[in-house]
Amino acid sequence: MTHDKSAFSRRRFLQGSAAGAGILAAPAIISSKALASSGEVNFIGWAGYPALAEKVFPAFTAATGITVNFKELPDQDTMFAEGKVALEAGGVDMLEPTIDRWGGWNSNGLLGAWDASKLAMDNYLPGLADGSAGERSRDGDKLMYVPSNWGTEALVVNEANAKLSSPASLGDLFNPENPAVLRPHSTLAAMGRWLDATGKLPRPWMDGYTDMAAMTELWDIALAEAIKAKGNVVQWWSGENEANAGFTANGATVGLCWDSTGYNLRKDGYKYIAPAEGAFAWHQGFVLMKNATNVDQAHELAKFVSTPEGSAMWAAAFSSNAVGKGSADFIDPEVAAYYGGTFDDAALAKLWWWPEQSAEFIAKRSEYADKYKAA
Repeated sequence: MTHDKSAFSRRRFLQGSAAGAGILAAPAIISSKALASSGEVNFIGWAGYPALAEKVFPAFTAATGITVNFKELPDQDTMFAEGKVALEAGGVDMLEPTIDRWGGWNSNGLLGAWDASKLAMDNYLPGLADGSAGERSRDGDKLMYVPSNWGTEALVVNEANAKLSSPASLGDLFNPENPAVLRPHSTLAAMGRWLDATGKLPRPWMDGYTDMAAMTELWDIALAEAIKAKGNVVQWWSGENEANAGFTANGATVGLCWDSTGYNLRKDGYKYIAPAEGAFAWHQGFVLMKNATNVDQAHELAKFVSTPEGSAMWAAAFSSNAVGKGSADFIDPEVAAYYGGTFDDAALAKLWWWPEQSAEFIAKRSEYADKYKAA
């Protein structure tokens, strides 16, 4: 199941985006229960986003009295491994995967359900917690995942030196004239999508996300072609810091990276471009550990991030897009220009949302990524 792309208009995209927003005014309206609350919540999230600890968590604590014990990890595989340990050892209340990954965590017994009555589900922008995304957030009638921010993965290019097609394409990642910084599994998907768009696959690339036999057939082809083009890779990345270093330290002129990477490098001669095949799009959110001990506090943090100010601050920390209604009041004009320069209506219509991926799929995908790196 994929997102309903029509749920996102350019206006909503820009209004919801709050990357780069400064210190916000008074906290959003918080329940009297939250204001009377105290205690702590143990949260595992993404590394490389210092504004979380510098701005967001202090604002949350000021609003609720709850302290966030934050552990930073670079990627979802590491978070999943940490969650498996915490299932036995305890000490983790909530984590922040993407919507396409929590199902594998749930099938491994890590997750508990959210209590919607302790959240504010009406706070979210249309299309993020309802519609197809809302369906993907549930296990039957149990709410397992609530959104925190969303964004894209597309081409970060050195404007002066990158060799690009017209229009720019995922195929530019494999041009030997472009030193590249790449994330292995995303790059294999990019190769598959490029081959699909150019009519070079025996069946649609999407078949591999629902049929493991098709997955093996298609990813074998993508792997072989990616290995042939591997000579231009100057750095692999799995987190924000590595992606930035691929450009600033190792001379990459093109990369398949998050929008936050492009935003962070925007003043250094780099541009963020949606490829002709469509940018990859991701949807990030919170899950609750099955053995969480600070359950009410976890709900308060998730709810805070759905408020106008809270969602704007969270998105600002990630240089991404906010999930809460009213976050447009806090958007930075420079951010609007940045995203508007990449995503016109045509580019938004082509967004390619990461499909749901089973635990079996992720394990197999990791094998292909390892083979690609080792080749």
